[in-house]
Amino acid sequence: EAKILSASASLLQDLGFNLDESETDLGLLVASKERDATNAGQVVLAIVVAAMGGGTTPIDKEQKIRASIVTSPVGETANRTSVRVTFQRIVWNTYGQVSKRERLNDPKMYQEFFEKLSKAVFLEAHGI
Repeated sequence: EAKILSASASLLQDLGFNLDESETDLGLLVASKERDATNAGQVVLAIVVAAMGGGTTPIDKEQKIRASIVTSPVGETANRTSVRVTFQRIVWNTYGQVSKRERLNDPKMYQEFFEKLSKAVFLEAHGI
């Protein structure tokens, strides 16, 4: 389980995440990264509203993407490890207000994560 957590931490860092929490005894990793959240459609709408005399409209500005990984032993002898990951996103607008909180559910994102984790675990196990 410790090797899986280590490989997971390395993978998250390779993906641009910063580790926020690591509790190896509990099998928990939490990491995050900040990205621009500007949406072209919102910008155009804000310009149209302002041009019509509607004042300023807040638009999405920045986002934090969080990854939470939980591992747990599986089986009677605990010789296997279950890995669960979730990705969430929090978006702030130009007024500094949270405009969205959502779980990211794109299956492709999770498939890619587990494919990369599988490779990372292999490399970690073989000391490569």
